[in-house]
Amino acid sequence: MKRFAVLFLSLLLLATAFIFKPVSAEEKKTELSDDSKSAILIERDTGAVLYEKNSREKLPPASMTKVMTMLLVMEALDSGQLKLDEKIRTSEYAASMGGSQIFLEAGEEMTVKELLLGVAIASANDASVALAERIAGSEEAFVEKMNKRAAELGLKDTKFQNTTGLTAKDHYSTAHDMAIMAKELLKHEEITDFTKLYESYLREDTDKKFWLVNTNKLVRFYPGVDGLKTGFTSDAKYCLTATAKKDGMRVIAVVFGAPTSKSRNTQITKMLDYAFSQYASHSLYPKDEVLGKAKISKGSLKEVNAKTAEPISILTKKDEEAKDFQTKVKLHKNLKAPLRKGDEVGEIIIEKNGKQLLSAPLVAEKNVEKANWWQLYKRSFGLFTQSK
Repeated sequence: MKRFAVLFLSLLLLATAFIFKPVSAEEKKTELSDDSKSAILIERDTGAVLYEKNSREKLPPASMTKVMTMLLVMEALDSGQLKLDEKIRTSEYAASMGGSQIFLEAGEEMTVKELLLGVAIASANDASVALAERIAGSEEAFVEKMNKRAAELGLKDTKFQNTTGLTAKDHYSTAHDMAIMAKELLKHEEITDFTKLYESYLREDTDKKFWLVNTNKLVRFYPGVDGLKTGFTSDAKYCLTATAKKDGMRVIAVVFGAPTSKSRNTQITKMLDYAFSQYASHSLYPKDEVLGKAKISKGSLKEVNAKTAEPISILTKKDEEAKDFQTKVKLHKNLKAPLRKGDEVGEIIIEKNGKQLLSAPLVAEKNVEKANWWQLYKRSFGLFTQSK
């Protein structure tokens, strides 16, 4: 009997050890998006992929489409084509949009800032179209800009048919492409001033005061989440492109095709938890850091500061140190005026043990126009007198 009891206890301990075997980080990784169609998790500065599942599968993005819409709006603001306080008049077409909306009326005027709040917080289709019409003249022309920008970003598995994400034939993207769009959008750091808000109001001084509540509930319930865009249609199911920042590291998590909003949020939460528990980001240079001077041929200026277009960081596992790396700055040769602010004039390369960890563009700090004849004459005269 005693022998039987000892044998039983041994078997029980063995079974218990099997049942409660510690789960490794890699095993946890496979559970991050168990019931979504596709997903991806990247670190924003380096673009390193920390997790992916069917990330190149073409799927309907629903309102995550507005990540590209917001990118073009932010670029229009940067270029001076738009101003936040500019008022936009709503067309009948924009006012006719269904789905999520802020109930714009034909002829109603709102500022760019108000419309952008409507898009970023409430996923407003009418506000998206109003902004698109202001930038490009029509939604169709704006969609052409969206597809052109996607091509410039190297996104081969994305095609847009509208600015809103409303169901349309041949309107698709992938988790990978959406993460790249989000990475580009986050170069405009001020976008999170809009996307991080859980609530706001429109038409506050009227009897039509309108309450905006963020469709991304994680901005309220997950510390560090400050964007970016949810999506839902009956075809796409529940989608979310989320971003969060903690301890200096920003990550982007994308989910396509989750069965419920709760499942969507749970999967994003798992991915964010995994990133912040397993990885660390080490900042090398902030955005707009000047790392050299690029020479310009026949320009109003002989050279222009070459600065970082975005933060430059190194990514490591949580218990690793960022050391023994080398930085190389390469400035392009034979640059000719005119140059626009933000044009690429070089690159920064980070290496470790001869292996490239990352490269990132360096851009012109300001516009450089073509030199006029008088400037060229003075330069050539100066060279002539010096040669004498």
